[in-house]
Amino acid sequence: MSLLPNFECPFRAVLSRVLDLPPENLIKSISAVPISKNEEAADFQLSVDSLLEKDNDHSRPDIQVHAKRLAEKLRCDTVVSEISTGERTVNFKINRELLTKTVLKQVIEDGSKYGLKSELFSDLPQKKIVVEFSSPNVAKKFHVGHLRSTIIGNFIANLKEALGHQVIRINYLGDWGMQFGLLATGFQLFGYEEKLQSNPLQHLFEVYIQVNKEAADDKSVAKLAQEFFQRLELGDVQALSLWQKFRDLSIEEYIRIYKRLGIYFDEYSGESFYREKSQEVLKLLESKGLLLKTIKGTAVVDISGNGDPSSICTVMRSDGTSLYATRDLAAAIDRMDKYNFDTMIYVTDKGQKKHFQQVFQMLKIMGYDWAERCQHVPFGVVQGMKTRRGDVTFLEDVLNEIQLRMLQNMASIKTTKELKNPQETAERVGLAALIIQDFKGLLLSDYKFNWDRVFQSRGDTGVFLQYTHARLHSLEETFGCGYLNDFNTACLQEPQSVSILQHLLRFDEVLYRSSQDLQPRHIVSYLLTLSHLAAVAHKTLQIKDSPPEVAGARLHLFKAVRSVLANGMKLLGITPVCRM
Repeated sequence: MSLLPNFECPFRAVLSRVLDLPPENLIKSISAVPISKNEEAADFQLSVDSLLEKDNDHSRPDIQVHAKRLAEKLRCDTVVSEISTGERTVNFKINRELLTKTVLKQVIEDGSKYGLKSELFSDLPQKKIVVEFSSPNVAKKFHVGHLRSTIIGNFIANLKEALGHQVIRINYLGDWGMQFGLLATGFQLFGYEEKLQSNPLQHLFEVYIQVNKEAADDKSVAKLAQEFFQRLELGDVQALSLWQKFRDLSIEEYIRIYKRLGIYFDEYSGESFYREKSQEVLKLLESKGLLLKTIKGTAVVDISGNGDPSSICTVMRSDGTSLYATRDLAAAIDRMDKYNFDTMIYVTDKGQKKHFQQVFQMLKIMGYDWAERCQHVPFGVVQGMKTRRGDVTFLEDVLNEIQLRMLQNMASIKTTKELKNPQETAERVGLAALIIQDFKGLLLSDYKFNWDRVFQSRGDTGVFLQYTHARLHSLEETFGCGYLNDFNTACLQEPQSVSILQHLLRFDEVLYRSSQDLQPRHIVSYLLTLSHLAAVAHKTLQIKDSPPEVAGARLHLFKAVRSVLANGMKLLGITPVCRM
């Protein structure tokens, strides 16, 4: 593979002749070599293992012999300056001047599409992809799990969109269920219209806490709540009008907060949309003989078909009202009718793994073959994210805390005073810090949150990425475009330049890996390495007082780094800052 067919095509053509294989079979066998401290490292490697995959004997001791034999059959030319063997690989070193010229030209020409035009993605069919993420519950805490779902779902949607797929972003609100009976009853008892209008999320949350306490002590309150939810399910006009008001005010507030995160949705859906359709699902399950009534009067589906208690899913309460699982079945069927999707991805915490397994299995036994196109992307738990006011209650608490802490950090830096909008910069840098901290490991892993570690300006942090981007932008501003007209590639032969160029070669492979497993950590690791390489080069490759052609070449290199850094950050959901 590689970004640069200019290099690959010549030696891929030669390889295909030597190996008697079609050139396209070699795309994924050739990769850029990860950078190392060895200044003489090769640029590309051919995996001999992957060529011999079709042989059944994988433990062949003669793979190294194959590699050696193959290297001997190949010859250096104007593109390849050196051929050697590594462990189970044949390595190629590219003519240094050609490497410089081709990489920089490609980065600047492709702009935001750099890495995405790679041959790795050439046979990628364009799909229609639904991504359901964030999905907070109206009137309940927007807890850290919702925050993770929001940023992970946004990353997946960004990546799929960048690869040319049609993406539909859905926020599936928890806007139905027994909690609404409680909430409405609570509002009738303790609610204030003015408070609801001025701060809906806060007021509804306070009412919900209060009514829960009352319902625990007073059974008549719980009964009122149950009656209200039944009225809702039956479509009572007054009950629906109050529910609609709660929902509309909450969505308005959420849209404002998501805007601060730089996140949008194509559709605000919710469990409420499926109150009628979930009854149709129950009828369909019954007509297929899948609905079983219990002694308690509830209705269940035995997914295994053999009475295994672990695979029994409740789909209806004893009073005939629907449940979360029923509404999820109705939502999936409705989305298939509406969008005819190729893939639907649900981004929620790993605690819901069993729920989605059951939903997908029920769709399958109901006769919906497309259930196989549904995918759950689970993530781990974040521990210890508290604000100065205590536990995180709302997403806004997190954003305000980020902004406050970052402003305090920036106050000690002299250039901050020159910023037009320090609050906006602080929020963007702080969000980068939060996102990088979250995306560094496997999504499934739990991790302990640490504000001090998150905001460090050195090391592998989002602050460091933003600082690198701002510093490189400042170079372009200081030295202007005069240097960027023409440059001499022979001026970029220092080890620091070559390491950056070699690393830029790998960007498409990193994007490919993330597109395969939907893990952002590959991109995060790549961008952090790129930033560290840029920091070293910035110290050693001076632009000021250098001859014009040297200054121009170095400025081109730094511009390419900044461009790729910005591309990667945007995919992760980070808005790069130009000053900080």
